[in-house]
Amino acid sequence: MRLPYAADGNRIGLFGGSFNPPHPGHFMVAETALRRLALDQIWWLVTPGNPLKSHRELASLEERVSAVEALAQHPRMKVTAFEKVLGTSYTASTLHSLLRIRPNLNFVWVMGADNLSNFHHWQNWQSIIEGVPLAIVDRPKATLSSLSARVCQRYAFAQLKEKSARQLPKRKAPCWTILRGPLDETSSTLLRKRGHA
Repeated sequence: MRLPYAADGNRIGLFGGSFNPPHPGHFMVAETALRRLALDQIWWLVTPGNPLKSHRELASLEERVSAVEALAQHPRMKVTAFEKVLGTSYTASTLHSLLRIRPNLNFVWVMGADNLSNFHHWQNWQSIIEGVPLAIVDRPKATLSSLSARVCQRYAFAQLKEKSARQLPKRKAPCWTILRGPLDETSSTLLRKRGHA
């Protein structure tokens, strides 16, 4: 439940999600961000539950944390359920708390491009992109739709070219970039369907 240790000035990627279950596509997003942004660490924030999704098939927080720990086998990847301590499942609230608690870290919010289409439905979504830089990692079937997403249209002026992505953690928000790389077709929804089958 605790926040991982990080030295002042470290570049920290925040990768939040239900991870129900976590899969190689998630790892690819995390690894791509870690490498391309030259991050010191990436923190997997396992949420108590996505407010925009049904919790009917949601595994317990403990099960999902254990599954992420088994997947995220990398010395610079850390797993936490800190949102449980905060008592929130909302990214905007989590970021507000992290910026207050650890003001000397350089945070970047990391997300898969497949989440962009509904990003404007997230609570206080403007405060997220205006609070920390945003790294959007390409996902299958989301390459073109990502640029047409409402957040990308509204904040088009704040886009950082991909070739300059290493600068992102030190940039003042709003600032965002898209990272392209290898793609993995796996999805949590597909895995749950296979499990039921």
